[in-house]
Amino acid sequence: MVFEALPRTPTAEELIDKAFSRAARTGRAQHGTEAQLSMLQTACNILSDNLQHVAATWPDFDEIHPFYRELAGTVVDVDELRTSLGDVSWAGRKCGEFHGEYRDRIRRADPERARNHRKQAFARLADVVRSVDEDLAVVADAREKLRTFPEIHPEDPAIVVAGYPNVGKSSFVRAVTRAKAPVASYPFTTTGVLVGHVEQRHITYQIIDTPGLLDRPAADRNEIEQQALSAITHAADCVLFLVDASEECGYPLAAQLSLRDELEKTFAPIPVLTVCNKADRSRDVEADHYMSVAADENVEVVLTAAVDAIDYEPELPFEGE
Repeated sequence: MVFEALPRTPTAEELIDKAFSRAARTGRAQHGTEAQLSMLQTACNILSDNLQHVAATWPDFDEIHPFYRELAGTVVDVDELRTSLGDVSWAGRKCGEFHGEYRDRIRRADPERARNHRKQAFARLADVVRSVDEDLAVVADAREKLRTFPEIHPEDPAIVVAGYPNVGKSSFVRAVTRAKAPVASYPFTTTGVLVGHVEQRHITYQIIDTPGLLDRPAADRNEIEQQALSAITHAADCVLFLVDASEECGYPLAAQLSLRDELEKTFAPIPVLTVCNKADRSRDVEADHYMSVAADENVEVVLTAAVDAIDYEPELPFEGE
């Protein structure tokens, strides 16, 4: 996942303490002007490298997959994050510039003046780093939020399971993946996202259940949920829309089909297959497939239909001459 490897973001005081402590140890190994030069170089390098590393390890939001870009916008202010990353990068460059500016002053000075120049450089370094302390906090907060995103890979084929609550979506995901995958809570859903994996024809397919996003009309979704739904559309290759014709789920069949029609427009041109679950109780609906997860009826048939609808062809590795 594009955000999971982001390194921890230090605070301004942590960076200053690290740089100045290491500089002091370096200076003790030398004497006079050389000690001041060594301390200056060590502090400038540590601050410059660490600050620029914070900014450089983040992906370019204009270059990453739209799925990740849309998903990031559900929990962080991307424009604010970009501004903070730019400020941190600037601070790193500024700390690097101080080395050239004060190195020449120290070289031309006697030991006492050299020490004063180095102390002045340290004061300015500390001011620059502290000026981006709030920016570092913004970056750190964004990192913590984005690292908790579900393990969904938009490059791999994905089957999204949709439908009103209690129609059997999560039961289907668990049935076809044969795994007791945990349901993890994320900021844009009411209960969580369930992601399972199943191998068909030597290809691994992601099966995604998104309660809180695809189980109610657009008018009932807030802005964050709408953006999260936009992200899911970038990952989906097929949608299985489950309906309960018996209406034991607690929702009228007409409302269920209305939501199905809405999602067909949202996900177009991605195929949306209508699946009547609980078919052992009622088949009173026109559907592409009829199944019963509880009775283990046609579950694999529905999965195969979704795989056929995707018609995914993996990229073959290039063979050189």
